Amino acid sequence: MTNFDTNIFESLESEVRSYSRGWPAVFESASGSWIRDENGRDYLDFFAGAGSLNYGHNNPVLKSALVDYIVGDGITHGLDMSTVAKRDLLETFQDKILKPRGLDYKVQFPGPTGTNTVEAALKLARKVTGRSSIINFTNAFHGMTLGALSVTGNSMKRAGAGIPLVHATPMPFDNYFDGVTEDFQWFRRVLDDSGSGLNRPAAVIVETVQGEGGVNVARPEWLRALADLCAEREILLIVDDVQMGCGRTGPFFSFEIAGITPDIVCLSKSIGGYGLPMALTLFKRELDVWGPGEHNGTFRGNNPSFVTSKVALDHYWSDDTLHKSTLAKGDKIHQAFTELANQFEGSLSTRGRGLVQGLVFDEPENAGKVCKLAFDEGLLAETSGPSDEVVKLLPALTITDEELNHGLAILADATGKVCS
Repeated sequence: MTNFDTNIFESLESEVRSYSRGWPAVFESASGSWIRDENGRDYLDFFAGAGSLNYGHNNPVLKSALVDYIVGDGITHGLDMSTVAKRDLLETFQDKILKPRGLDYKVQFPGPTGTNTVEAALKLARKVTGRSSIINFTNAFHGMTLGALSVTGNSMKRAGAGIPLVHATPMPFDNYFDGVTEDFQWFRRVLDDSGSGLNRPAAVIVETVQGEGGVNVARPEWLRALADLCAEREILLIVDDVQMGCGRTGPFFSFEIAGITPDIVCLSKSIGGYGLPMALTLFKRELDVWGPGEHNGTFRGNNPSFVTSKVALDHYWSDDTLHKSTLAKGDKIHQAFTELANQFEGSLSTRGRGLVQGLVFDEPENAGKVCKLAFDEGLLAETSGPSDEVVKLLPALTITDEELNHGLAILADATGKVCS
């Protein structure tokens, strides 16, 4: 038998791993907002699976339904076959999410990840319009497969493609020029100027809050203006709600605050409820021009995810309790971060919406230092932004006020040590 290095992760796993480098522990179990390593040490989780665990680790309500389904020999793998689990989810999604919001979307199950739903959205937009170009925004992140990567802004991630990423044109996100340049001035000009060289785009893809890009928050009026611009010029509007949907900003969809109805919506991460892989692509009924099997994927029928998703929608989205709680907890984080920014005036600022909040460091390396100190004290938090200058918080929406206060105290202490 071959003798491997005792650290199997370093000896066998690819160098591409990332989170394990910042959090050097071997995790074994988790519950709610806590995760435990193999030595029995507990860590408060302000990361929540990059937004895949909005309802916490091993949520007991969802776990019970999942265990019952598995023990009862429920369908696990079903491609796009009709199953009881899928029917229950579709009926619940229609009754709890779509109808109360006046949304008449068709539902597509692409592959089970965020980049899969983005790929489906881009492909559908091109099929509907017959155009190939897509407009994206500065500092956007939409996924790591080639189509999604072409509309992503991060240069390091784009470099991994190994080929030219084409048929996408970036435009400035809200406040990219710090208010100096009028919103959409350049966008309108190049769309209407026959000499601009810009091909008429099939679609615009946007995040209402750019998580990986540094917690950049689009104002409701900016989103409304973007929606109007797209409608005026017959360009489809795609909202990527993979990380910011499912209540992360307060309402179920992050675009609700702007009062807009995107043509296509991308969901993944917490739509599965339990952290199981699942993605949805939603689109207006008239856009459903797919032929049977024209877009498919072996794992688009993850029935255990249908089960936990259905229960999460029933349990958390039958009223506005979670919505209000998320906004209140977001205000608590914002207040704590504002106090830190005032304490270290000129070094820090803050931005966010709901339970995605960012503490922005003028000296980018300090964000990583704070996260390292926080980890040493038992808190998981990550950095984001083009220079990793933002400490980004994505706690579970179900986190308690006591847990939130505990984590914020750790962050305040770490920030004080780094910035003093």
